[in-house]
Amino acid sequence: MRPAVHLVRPAGVDDPARPSGGNRYDRQVAAGLGAVEHASTATVPDGALALVDGLCATPGLVAEARRLRVVVLVHMPRPEPWEGEVLRAAAGVVTTSRWTRDLLLARDGLDPDRVHVAEPGADPAPLAPGSAGGGALLTVGAVTALKGYDVLAAALARLDDLAWTCHGVGSTAIEPELAGRLGPQVRLTGPMTPAELGTTYAEADLLVLASRAEAYGMVVTEALAHGLPVVATDVGGVRESLGGGGVLVPAEDPAALAAELRRWLTSEQRRAELRAAARARRAGLAGWDRTVRLVADALEVLS
Repeated sequence: MRPAVHLVRPAGVDDPARPSGGNRYDRQVAAGLGAVEHASTATVPDGALALVDGLCATPGLVAEARRLRVVVLVHMPRPEPWEGEVLRAAAGVVTTSRWTRDLLLARDGLDPDRVHVAEPGADPAPLAPGSAGGGALLTVGAVTALKGYDVLAAALARLDDLAWTCHGVGSTAIEPELAGRLGPQVRLTGPMTPAELGTTYAEADLLVLASRAEAYGMVVTEALAHGLPVVATDVGGVRESLGGGGVLVPAEDPAALAAELRRWLTSEQRRAELRAAARARRAGLAGWDRTVRLVADALEVLS
């Protein structure tokens, strides 16, 4: 019989005002594993198996790893000098991308046998039909510099001679000063419920992701589940999530992003090519059941 899993996850994992890929991942894994949820390791009983979201990790987790069987779930590596020590003290690590695994192995000198990958899943979704002109652009993610909203706005400013709209779905409360100075290029909607976001994907032509950093980029596979092509920056694990379902451009390069968007907006052949690529990728996406199985397999090995 598998031991009970105790998931230590951030507060606000179900906050509709601040949806995130990490929160969704935690919720899916908790449900799939039937995990007991905690806000900190303090309430996890001695000797138990604790799957700890990396956002909840602190230097004190080194001591807790002597009391508990700790496995750290790393969504995004943190630039903290103590993170490596915490990960080395843990029984093991689960990452959400191969890119993150490779980074941690190189940076922190971890034992490769103790670092496992469980990529996020994607829910099945109806196919977005797309419009003839392809002008309905969409970006999804909290309005922050990390998500590159300023880069996207600068790229779109170079396309004033073309017909398009761009909606930005995500919280404006994290970096309100950035949201306030973005200008008219991106029409900010704030966060949406899953149903509202599904409708928005269905009405869009292209997902644009201008992030400066992504461990995986769940929004990419969410869009691809609708057969929606993607133009994204080549950062972190985005190449893994994209899987040929769109095109990559350099990060922090508004000119390169604008050039790719211009190509999309002005070439019927290009739109057809990327739509075919997105639909091919859509057919091969795995669901959350695979993610849960990979996490469960890792915990069995590490416990």
